[in-house]
Amino acid sequence: MKPLRLGIACYPTYGGSGVMATELGIALAERGHEVHLFSYAWPSRLPACHPGLQFHGITVSDYPLFRYPPYDLALASSLRAVMQQRALDVVHVHYAVPHALCAWLAREMLPGCRTRIVTTLHGTDATILGRDPNYRDVIRFGLRQSDAVVCVSRWLEQQTHEVFDFGGPVTVIPNFVDQRRFRPRADQRMRRELGGNGAPLLLHTSNFRPLKRAADAVDVLARLTPRDALLVLVGDGPDLPQVREEAERLGVGRRLRFLGEVPDAETATAACDVALFPSSSESFGLAALEAMACGLPVVASRVGGLPEVVVHGETGFLEAVGDTAAMAADVQRLLDDPALRRAQGAAAVRRAGECFSLERCVTLHERLYESLLHQPS
Repeated sequence: MKPLRLGIACYPTYGGSGVMATELGIALAERGHEVHLFSYAWPSRLPACHPGLQFHGITVSDYPLFRYPPYDLALASSLRAVMQQRALDVVHVHYAVPHALCAWLAREMLPGCRTRIVTTLHGTDATILGRDPNYRDVIRFGLRQSDAVVCVSRWLEQQTHEVFDFGGPVTVIPNFVDQRRFRPRADQRMRRELGGNGAPLLLHTSNFRPLKRAADAVDVLARLTPRDALLVLVGDGPDLPQVREEAERLGVGRRLRFLGEVPDAETATAACDVALFPSSSESFGLAALEAMACGLPVVASRVGGLPEVVVHGETGFLEAVGDTAAMAADVQRLLDDPALRRAQGAAAVRRAGECFSLERCVTLHERLYESLLHQPS
């Protein structure tokens, strides 16, 4: 296909929407497209320099009358300027609030503008904000003004139709993993740095918000025997103090390793043995997919889109939300049976490549963009 001129708007945070938007922009630039990435800060997965990709930082005016800085208006203005200067073919916004409305407003400011708008819902923009009467109607309006709506799982597609009473078409394009980065590797140095000289390493990656139930991962750790396993925590967020308190209460504080928002998360991920995701809600489970690509069996909650990623009994185990006893039993079984752990890890790598490869999912995005450009304005 011919090279396209694309805009991508996202949040820069460690969560799935920002990570996927950034990874998609990088992949599209590598395929020869012109990509403009919009965010209020430098995204966590964006390299310092990448050919074909230009970053546009959104600057918000600090005006005394503004109690809350009008990020949405600043983003709309920046989008409008680049739409006009570069005649963008598509603006793809990730996370509905406020990005879908910003893209629509930017296009409305340009009479005759033919830029197509794609809105990808990633989860809480539908399942939490979509249920808030302060946001539901404006999100629904943004979806209706979009030329295409994308969801990252079939579960989220169903939620979108139900929560917003949205009757328009929804395209399901799952999140993906770059297996050039997230792959199995024998890095004993990283294991030694994490303190895993012979000790099992559990992994939990998240933005440490209440939905992730990170304290449950600590409870699982405390239930294991022998008591030498370590819990590696990747990411940052408001629940970290609660995680520390729970670890001290259960007497496992010294067995936690806090890495924060590391840019090379794939190295720490591949050094671990089992990944643990006890979330109460997940629209997809990108961190689980990245762990699978590194050869880790995943023990997670049977919730949301996770069953579309993790196959119970094949690439890991799924249990009821909050059932830390069952999750601990699953982890214990994997640690006690290295052959089972290796078999599930190998199956996880295969599933990541067959169903969620970067190549497949980026191609699906390209086809969607191309189809929109052939539709009448």
